[in-house]
Amino acid sequence: MATKHEQILEYIDSLSVGSKISVRGIAKALNVSEGTAYRAIKEAENQNLVSTIERVGTIRIEKKKKENIEKLTFAEITKVVDGQVLGGREGLHKTLNKFVVGAMKLEAMMRYTEAGSLLIVGNRTNAHELAVKEGAAVLVTGGFDTTETVKKLADEKKLPVISTSYDTFTVATMINRAIYDQLIKKEIVVVDDIYTPFEKSIFLKVNDQISRWHELNEQTFHSRFPVVDNKNRVVGMVTSKDVINKDASLSIEKVMTKNPMTVQVTTSLTNAAHMMVWEGIELMPVVDQSHKLQGIVSRQDVLKALQNLQRQPQIGETIEDLVASQLQISEEEDFSLHTTVTPQMTNQLGTLSYGVFTTLITEASSRLLSRHKKGNLVVENISLLFIKPVQLESIIEIKPQLLEIGRKFAKLEVGVYHNKSIVGKGLLMAQLIDR
Repeated sequence: MATKHEQILEYIDSLSVGSKISVRGIAKALNVSEGTAYRAIKEAENQNLVSTIERVGTIRIEKKKKENIEKLTFAEITKVVDGQVLGGREGLHKTLNKFVVGAMKLEAMMRYTEAGSLLIVGNRTNAHELAVKEGAAVLVTGGFDTTETVKKLADEKKLPVISTSYDTFTVATMINRAIYDQLIKKEIVVVDDIYTPFEKSIFLKVNDQISRWHELNEQTFHSRFPVVDNKNRVVGMVTSKDVINKDASLSIEKVMTKNPMTVQVTTSLTNAAHMMVWEGIELMPVVDQSHKLQGIVSRQDVLKALQNLQRQPQIGETIEDLVASQLQISEEEDFSLHTTVTPQMTNQLGTLSYGVFTTLITEASSRLLSRHKKGNLVVENISLLFIKPVQLESIIEIKPQLLEIGRKFAKLEVGVYHNKSIVGKGLLMAQLIDR
């Protein structure tokens, strides 16, 4: 039987998109305490099933597929701009297709405003009304209000009218940044993208006998299987080492390894790779928050995905991408790289930031290792021994030195120089993953 927490999550999942949810309402409907209801609603928010907005409450939203992740809902826009909803609350779950900055004449503005769009405009109530009539939501900048007519129309058409204290330019910049962040998230590969789902997974149950392991081994040629209880919660893992020379009638529960390492669908590919390589694990169960089996992921799946990832173009460019793209190999006998300190690489004081310094160490180490051993680098530890201020527009040279390398391990020392004087040094230890 499902726990109260699981029952609440299932109930929330069954609600129609746009439904309003409250702790008191959930507690009364399912006969649970308000504390239990609150915790379940917070979990639903983590799973992107609901969204909580100040002065509006919690509403059921549509869980976006990864291919549509860059499209923001009006609820997300409201959070981004610290907005107040003036009308059309029932449409907060809807997704906007584009936004229009209303810095033009009314006639020209309406040519670009269409259904599903968001008009960003100041205190122009006639524009607010025309936009809502066209099927567009409105974001009023400068902290202004709108008319009661517009609010009533927004409620009827279920199109949000939002007010924010920020100016139009700042709001457009904030929304652009939110969309850009979503694009980067879209490109991050997680376990959800590669794992084998529950329906296609093969597993054992605690009351199975060892003979069942032998049957599955003959059918699939696999030697490692997760073990679940009567509620499909992962409680163990069985491998060939556990069953060898054991009586076939013996219970799986007596030979399994308890509390195995698991991952969730939101675990990043890099993190999963690190766990599997570092611990020498061939297969891991994928579980949800209540530890129920969702599927399995193998080391082969992870490494294959890492290989494919190396060949894929990146849409969202991070600071790491920018730093790496600007690094050039110096034409000297000893391997070294050089780059110019750009505004993106500096902190608020105008000098090279610690984060960028770490990226330079990692990227230089990776490029040096690629000359010695083909493989992907998983950083285990970086120690920044020291870093001196490096000003904007300075040309710096990065010299990685290999201290130790093994089949699965490498240790490097990296020095950073400006005008032939050392300005920073770091030590890096890494795991190597064969391609």
